[in-house]
Amino acid sequence: MNDFSVKIEDLSKSYKGVEALRDINLDVARGEIFGFIGPDGAGKTSLFRILVSLLLPDAGHATVEGLDVVRDYRKIRKIVGYMPGRFSLYQDLSVEENLKFFASIFNANIQENYYLIEDIYKQIEPFRKRLAGKLSGGMKQKLALSCALIHKPEVLFLDEPTTGVDAVSRKEFWEMLKRLKSWGITILVSTPYMDEAGMCDRVALMQEGTVMSINTPEGVINDHHRPLAEVRTDNMFQLVNDLVVFKGCHSAYRFGAFVHFSPKETQMSVQDLQEYLKLKGHSSIKIKMIRPGIEDCFMELMGVEDNA
Repeated sequence: MNDFSVKIEDLSKSYKGVEALRDINLDVARGEIFGFIGPDGAGKTSLFRILVSLLLPDAGHATVEGLDVVRDYRKIRKIVGYMPGRFSLYQDLSVEENLKFFASIFNANIQENYYLIEDIYKQIEPFRKRLAGKLSGGMKQKLALSCALIHKPEVLFLDEPTTGVDAVSRKEFWEMLKRLKSWGITILVSTPYMDEAGMCDRVALMQEGTVMSINTPEGVINDHHRPLAEVRTDNMFQLVNDLVVFKGCHSAYRFGAFVHFSPKETQMSVQDLQEYLKLKGHSSIKIKMIRPGIEDCFMELMGVEDNA
C-alpha cells in the first residue's frame, strides 16, 4: 500500500493573471498531521480547495488516497472532511440539527461514529438546541469540526481552524487533533500562526503561492544557520532604523518586545553591536543570543534583509 495519503505534483493556479499557486510539489504521509504555515495570500486556501475537489487546478496533478482530484472528485468527497476558514454551517439550524444534517448527507450513523467526536461534542452538547449562529467562536469551531468528522473521513482538511478564537480554545483544538491522529486520520491543517507549526509532524512554509521549505518543525529550525540575537534598548522606535543601517546587518525586525537581529557573517560580535548602539545614543542596551523559532526561519526564507 502507498504510504502517502496526499501527493501533489507541479500544481499551479491563477486568478485573473495573479498566481495563487506555483509549481507545488509535496507528499503527505498517511496518518500524519501536516501543517501549511503562511500569512494571508500564501495560497493555503486555494490549495485546500483543489485537494477537496472544489476548485480545478490550471496545471499539475494531485491525488488524495490515490484518487485524482479532478477525475475522481465524487469519490474524494466521500472520504474527506473539510472545515473551511469561514464558518459555513447553517446558522439558522441548531447545533443538533446541523450535526444530523451533515450525517445524513454522507449516510453516516451518528451513534456508530460518535467516538470520533465525543470529546469535542460533549463540550457543546449542553447548547445542542441553540442556533449555530448564536454560538461563540470556539463553540462554532467545535461544531464545524464535529460535522466534518461525523462520516469518519480518511483525510481531514482544516483551513485556518483556530483563527479568531482564544488561546485556550486553540490549545484544546490541537489536543483534539492529536487524538484524531491516534484513530489513523490524516490531517492537513493551515494556519497563519507560526507557533502552531510545532504541533505538526511536518510543515510546509508558504509565501505568495510557493512552498519555501518542507521539513519537521525541528528540521526547519536546524536549517537556520545564521546567528540570531534579541535586542532591546530605551528607544525601541529608533532601534530598528539604526540596526538596519549597521554595516554588519543581514536583517532586523520587530519581534514582540524585542528586535531580532541577524548579522551578515556567520560569527557575531555582541560587543561591536553594543558599541555601535551606544554611539547612536541608545542606553539600557540588552543583547542576548537566542535560538531561532519558526517565525525567524520564515523571515529568513522570505529574504528579509537590511535596508542599507
